[in-house]
Amino acid sequence: MKRILRQGRLGRLGRLCFFGLLLLHFVSTLVQPVAAQARGPLFTVELSGVVSTHTVDYLRRTLREAEANDAELLLIELGVTGAVLRDVRLVAADLANASVPVVVFVPPGIASGAAGSWLLAASHVAAMAPNTSFGVPVPLIEANANLGEQARELLLNEAILQLGSWSRDRGRNDGWVEPAVREGIVLSNAQAIELTPPAINLVARDREELLTLLEGQVVVLADGETRTLRTLGQPTKPLEPTLWEMLLMLLANPTVAFLLLIMAGFAAYAELVTPTLGVLAGLALILLMMALVGLFALPVRWLAVMGLFLAFGLVAADLFLPSQGTVTVLGLVLLVVSAMMMFDNAQAPGVAVAFWAIVLVAVLIAAFATVGVLLAVRARNAPVTTGQEGLVGRLAEVRKRLEPEGMVFVEGALWRALSEDGEIEIGEWVRVTGVYDLRLMVKRLAPTATTGERPHEPNPTK
Repeated sequence: MKRILRQGRLGRLGRLCFFGLLLLHFVSTLVQPVAAQARGPLFTVELSGVVSTHTVDYLRRTLREAEANDAELLLIELGVTGAVLRDVRLVAADLANASVPVVVFVPPGIASGAAGSWLLAASHVAAMAPNTSFGVPVPLIEANANLGEQARELLLNEAILQLGSWSRDRGRNDGWVEPAVREGIVLSNAQAIELTPPAINLVARDREELLTLLEGQVVVLADGETRTLRTLGQPTKPLEPTLWEMLLMLLANPTVAFLLLIMAGFAAYAELVTPTLGVLAGLALILLMMALVGLFALPVRWLAVMGLFLAFGLVAADLFLPSQGTVTVLGLVLLVVSAMMMFDNAQAPGVAVAFWAIVLVAVLIAAFATVGVLLAVRARNAPVTTGQEGLVGRLAEVRKRLEPEGMVFVEGALWRALSEDGEIEIGEWVRVTGVYDLRLMVKRLAPTATTGERPHEPNPTK
């Protein structure tokens, strides 16, 4: 009997243990998704234009925010056209040492240039869409001309080591690094993924496909922490730039800076030719300051900027010179050349004024100058209609007998006059032939061919 009771108790205990294990398994299956979702959101950042110091400030702010929220990842869509090398290199180091996973994605149709080389290498996961590329045909490091050969080689080796170590740590190919740093290289998405091992991690058509492919990807952070990405079905949260950051990044666009400089020149010239009590001068100063904010963020050739101002001066001077447009043509040529050489492409590959903007400005200035020159020529050839010289050829009525000096009435005023035909009586009409020493030189009107009498005209001002 005791044995049976003991066996019954053992059976109940076994059943309790079994149900307990089932309960623990069920709870663990519930807890795991909750734990996977407990991490922060998927932050996204969209970059466009030029990577400059203002872009770096924006990226650093978004990185701090992602780290503060322990984000699942920070996704950077790299839709840029150019980059200042000194700035993109600094932010690449920040991304490589981030305490959250950083994914850099080159969206469709974008040639990401130097920014792609640095940021893709620094990212924990590098992804590209079809028909995209990264790299530039010039070296990724431009050594100062004053550096000696040893210092230059040290600088290049440092960049090669940095880019190469990032790529190797992520399990990616680093064979492209040295040619890119020393000579320049451009890799398409197809070329990058076909290397052994690949130079990038993923090829995705768009963001949605990218988030699907990122599910389950394992990344190792700078502090050695390993994270498995959970992106499938997770919502994304964009980190938009503030209005101030948006304005600064807009001003750092080379085309915008160029157009602001041109508009400042137009406003200053308009103030000179049509004084407006400083309104246009103030506008010119504001536009110039906005242009300088953008220019100081970019590697500008200031000699080219001086060439733009000289070009404006030549176009304006042609309005006062009898060159028939020759000086304007010289000014336009100087403007186009200066605009195309405005930025140092070695320090900022892909940073240049858009060609359409140069053509548009040249056409507008040419049209403006053509109209101005035509008006100036017409004004020079037109007869004088104001002042003393404007009285030459007018009819005047004798008010005080010319003996040969007297007084005549013309254009609503009395003038001292000197007759070229001797004495002329009061009431006769004479024609002004010249002005000398505040006296009008006049001549008696010739008799009419039919009556032989001298013409008499009523004076409407009499």
